[in-house]
Amino acid sequence: MLKRAAVPHDERDRISHALIKKFLATEIFCASKIIMAYASTPDELQLEKFFAACFAEEKILAIPFIVGKGEMQAVQVPNFDALEVGAFNILTVKPAHRKFIAPTEIDCVIVPGAAFDVSGGRLGLGGGYYDRFLPLAVNAKKIALAYDFQLVESLPLEPHDAKIDFVFSIEGRI
Repeated sequence: MLKRAAVPHDERDRISHALIKKFLATEIFCASKIIMAYASTPDELQLEKFFAACFAEEKILAIPFIVGKGEMQAVQVPNFDALEVGAFNILTVKPAHRKFIAPTEIDCVIVPGAAFDVSGGRLGLGGGYYDRFLPLAVNAKKIALAYDFQLVESLPLEPHDAKIDFVFSIEGRI
């Protein structure tokens, strides 16, 4: 995470834009009607342009909503005006706009992480939220957009660690 935080803002924005553009051109994005993505923290790849593309394409967009320790649900984001700054300075959906989406209805989940490996392994950010949520999203493609330095040959995984289907980086896709 220190390496991620060290990426200059203009470089982070350039890489974010390139990865979003790459992903928007995929069949996965085109075929997905309901997409869940994360609300970016400052050192993560920035997804505002991805949100805008979802709205423009009339996709249903959802973001995580924490409902308990280690537990989250998908809450629909109808537009940018429905968002406000929440806990830990992360965007959330304003209470008046909260509409939850069942995990089984989601076609694609954009998953954050610290590192990803060639077999779909993911090192999360420490709460187990996605490890608990992803197995419930049985119909969704699990996707990561990552800096090249986040890709590794293998990660030490445990049986409860949820895997992802694809990782998109500047250098390629695994």
